[in-house]
Amino acid sequence: MPPPINHPLPADSMLESYRIERQISCGGFSIIYLAYDANQQPLAIKEYIPQTLALRAAGEAQLQIPPEHQAEFQRGLAYFFEEARVLSGLSHTNVIRVLNFFRANGTAYMVMPLERGRTLQDHIRAQRGPISEAFVLNVFTNLLHGMSEVHSCGLLHLDLKPANIWLRCDHTPVVLDFGASRFAVDIGPPLPRAMYTPGFAAPEQYHGNYTLGPWTDIYAIGACMYAALAKTAPPAADERLKDDYLHPARQRFSDLYSPRLLIAIDECLRLAPALRPQNAHALRETLAKAGDSGWSAWLRKLRHHLQP
Repeated sequence: MPPPINHPLPADSMLESYRIERQISCGGFSIIYLAYDANQQPLAIKEYIPQTLALRAAGEAQLQIPPEHQAEFQRGLAYFFEEARVLSGLSHTNVIRVLNFFRANGTAYMVMPLERGRTLQDHIRAQRGPISEAFVLNVFTNLLHGMSEVHSCGLLHLDLKPANIWLRCDHTPVVLDFGASRFAVDIGPPLPRAMYTPGFAAPEQYHGNYTLGPWTDIYAIGACMYAALAKTAPPAADERLKDDYLHPARQRFSDLYSPRLLIAIDECLRLAPALRPQNAHALRETLAKAGDSGWSAWLRKLRHHLQP
């Protein structure tokens, strides 16, 4: 039986000095609202409200948490607060900023800038033809700048996917939704109820045979690049461990993209963590070299389209 659907805060609810306008989106662990501050500036506010642990009735503000879920709810709330604390001290153009965080209504909230644009997932779905190599290199090189900063703070994202990558109107990316994140000081086997998205989650997120680390986010970034080219996610890593039927990027897209880009994607998607680029800086350097070969890629595509 599916869990009951939580109701968002009513319109015009006040959270400290912020007025809730409406719900923007919701997921399994949070609701995001459009809100306005005392100066009528628009903001996004993220509320910790795990669907399986807490319930809000229509028109209510306070959450109801059954006694049997209290411990797990409080543990998740602590992670949410720690995530907010770390992100509030991180200022990078390619990572969502946290302007404020606080407790209310028996849960917690993060206040963030309201970014205009759309998700990478929506962008991919809207494209009828192949996505250009220049677009892929621009988005993911900038994304890796942001992830280098995240990793330098000792934080792992652990749920990177096109739906969690925001594209501003100028196509600069912003990493969103650190709800699944963990700290590098605490890396090890996945936690109970660990969040992951099949197709983008690394093999080590399904079991405890490998340690989680920056290389885990690198797998997800490779899967996002693959999805940008293929318009669909690669096969789930747990299935690949049984029967690896992934069609390598360097074979599937060889007539459209440069070898360096395709090889970089395939290296990110290695099942063994030690065989992937070990950090965002290393992958960023590889993509920079792929960008240097863009002229050759353009000539190859031109030859392909001129063939009778």
